[in-house]
Amino acid sequence: MSDKDKSDPIEKERENRTVRELTPVSARLIFEAIHREGDEELNRPKGALWWSGIAAGLLIAFSVWGEALLRASLPDTEWRYILENFGYSLGFLLVILGRMQLFTENTITTVVPLVMKPAFITLSRVARLWTIVLTANIVGAFIVASFLAFAPVLTPELRAAMTDLSLHATGMPAIEGLMRGIPAGVLIAALVWMLPGAGNGGLMLIVVITWLIALGDFTHIIAGSVEMAFLLVQDQLGLQQALFGFFVPVLVGNIIGGTLVFTLLTSAQIKPEIQEQSDRM
Repeated sequence: MSDKDKSDPIEKERENRTVRELTPVSARLIFEAIHREGDEELNRPKGALWWSGIAAGLLIAFSVWGEALLRASLPDTEWRYILENFGYSLGFLLVILGRMQLFTENTITTVVPLVMKPAFITLSRVARLWTIVLTANIVGAFIVASFLAFAPVLTPELRAAMTDLSLHATGMPAIEGLMRGIPAGVLIAALVWMLPGAGNGGLMLIVVITWLIALGDFTHIIAGSVEMAFLLVQDQLGLQQALFGFFVPVLVGNIIGGTLVFTLLTSAQIKPEIQEQSDRM
């Protein structure tokens, strides 16, 4: 390249653009993107949160449906378990790419504004959003579970597969459900953290992370609530076991994994950097 080319402003701009494209997004910028998203979520109207949460509760059922479809369709071999768990990703793809309100996914981002500027008003707004989204997700889960249970949409083989999956998800001891909910919460939080910098690889990232949740037999409160509701509406699960054997322990586990373990630790590593930058300004 000649000296003239090196001093060419257009060529320099091309080089700078290439460097920016090849440079990974910094942790601080990712954190700032999540921070802003959290602020936006906290300012959304109640009605928008409610109906988005209902839609998420309905569509997350495709995780259970997809997994059951693969189980019923694949031969009973040692490797079937590995492949059937890819079906679990379907509902998460629909919900996350559709930007719907899913507890443990959208709700994680709202904790960041609270961590950065702790205040009672922010805490009350976070609690408001969590309550609306969780309730709406559960309502959606019961609607779709009732549809699956009573509408003629499931073949006998598919119904048996869905019943087996549901009994397994809701039948483990409460302490085990809680402990298995922690890594599920961590993985969903990791997904939230990585998506802003994933670019065109976002779809594959969602598939891999949610497949790992299913493969590891970790528990997710909303996808699992579809299975819980599927059994409850058919009187195949007692209310006490549903609430205290599954729902509450898994909810606590997801919150510990997604909020306390991941989000707070992530905030801790970024907050000093942001504070240092603010002091310089």
